Amino acid sequence: MSLKLDQIEKMHAMTVPYQELARKRIQREPEFAGLLLEAAVENLLENDVVTAQLLLRDITKFTVGFGALANETGLMEKSLMRMLSVKGNPQTKNLFRIIHALQKLIDVHFEVQVVKGQPLAAED
Repeated sequence: MSLKLDQIEKMHAMTVPYQELARKRIQREPEFAGLLLEAAVENLLENDVVTAQLLLRDITKFTVGFGALANETGLMEKSLMRMLSVKGNPQTKNLFRIIHALQKLIDVHFEVQVVKGQPLAAED
């Protein structure tokens, strides 16, 4: 079985409880959506695209909705839903369009900081 299919199966097992917890926490603490967006970016940097896609999907669902994200990105709503699904395969440029739009829509701003001397984590 491929690594991506393994990741998909693991995510399916955790998705429902996680989604319910995330939805409730974002309702109580809207700033939690920004933390999830940060986690999505970190997952992309660690080459865990599937997890990043699912985080972006959940942030969208629990905050602004796919319609608002479609308006902000210029991408079709159905395309966004497919891209951010478990089996989605978005282009890098679209992932960054989504991240940029979500930053604007949920009022979050990222700053990049380079830390020297930190070795990259070895891949499994």
